[in-house]
Amino acid sequence: MYDVLIVGAGPAGLSAALTARQRNLNTVVIYNGQGAMEKAHEIDNYLGLPNINGAELVTIAKKQVEDKGAEIKKGLVQKIMPMDKSFSCLIDNDILEAKSVILCCGTARVKQLENEENLLGQGVSYCATCDGMFYKGREVIVVGAGAEAVEEANYLATLANVKYISEKKHDISELSDTITVIDDKPKAIQKEDGKMQLVCGKDTYNTDGIFVLRPAVALTQLLPEIKTDGGSVAVDKDMATSVAGVFAAGDMVGAPLQVAKAAGEGNIAALSAAKYIKGL
Repeated sequence: MYDVLIVGAGPAGLSAALTARQRNLNTVVIYNGQGAMEKAHEIDNYLGLPNINGAELVTIAKKQVEDKGAEIKKGLVQKIMPMDKSFSCLIDNDILEAKSVILCCGTARVKQLENEENLLGQGVSYCATCDGMFYKGREVIVVGAGAEAVEEANYLATLANVKYISEKKHDISELSDTITVIDDKPKAIQKEDGKMQLVCGKDTYNTDGIFVLRPAVALTQLLPEIKTDGGSVAVDKDMATSVAGVFAAGDMVGAPLQVAKAAGEGNIAALSAAKYIKGL
């Protein structure tokens, strides 16, 4: 059981983690891949650190946070489930429990396929390790969007007959030679007489199951209960969301998209989480 689980290791998430540790909270930071700040060639408007590049700033911040006792783990947070006085968080194939959650997911926006969300758990899956055994000896299609999808597809190929289609361009050279690559563009998912169908630009493909494997998760899947406003997570002055015990900070709560703003909001979110936990 963690006191605080933070999603994202950018300036908001790392600032929140630092403050949480200063409040002696048991803290874990989960991140998946590079954030926007790490890709910045130069940041010239962050007070006290002129002309630093983004990757360097993240490296310094991560070390500072870890030195204070926070855990930083790589993984994709797929689902956050509110419980009585805690949250159960599905991270890849593991479950972590936390008393509070701080979302610092940046500006990643996931455009889902038509009907994808409606058919989740009814032939659509986001986790090969979780659901792969259900399709042993059957046919599946993997809709992939990154290196992790290739790895998961190779695992599925040990269980099932796999076809692979890219949702966006990425390196698929490591795909198993037993996997058939579909040269098409996925558009929608539908179900006819118990059979799954992937509707694409050129053709429609029948299969038993469809695994959609992306490096990010739509907010509606991650935490459906949370309210948004114009594409951003709605928060109050304490960075509290519409879900008690869940806070948000950084780019995902809206403009301006600046490092200084994100760091400040992360600090506020962690102070609010500490106050929330004290009241449990």
